[in-house]
Parts: sequence; C-alpha cells; structure tokens
Amino acid sequence: MQSRFGRKLWKSWRSYHQRSLVETKMHCGKRLDERVMSRTFERRVNELHIRAAILNRFTELGHLQTVPVA
Repeated sequence: MQSRFGRKLWKSWRSYHQRSLVETKMHCGKRLDERVMSRTFERRVNELHIRAAILNRFTELGHLQTVPVA
C-alpha cells in the first residue's frame, strides 16, 4: 500500500510522524535514567516533573528562532 499511494501520504494516514516523535521523547527520557531514585510518592512525582522540564528545555533550545533583519 505504501508504494501505491506514496510514502508521505502513507505516513499521514498511519500517524507515523507522531509515533516517531513519541519514540524519540521516550529515548531522551531514558537517557536521563530509567529509574526513579526517590522513595516517597510526592518526591517521585517531583523528580518526574523535573525530568519533564529538562526535556522540554532541551526541546526549546533545539528550536530555530528567526529574527527579521532590516
């Protein structure tokens, strides 16, 4: 089916790009360590929030910012 309609259309139908983005985020999260070190539930939640904030910051740093000149 992919060759019949084209790769771009197939990816759109299958939501392939979203899947790829999720897999990339999961890989980045694992790079920050798979284990949660805290013992209490509240601290675990805080630890995961911090990890999410770090990932979001890295993503933000990777985005291109354009500034009009002249």
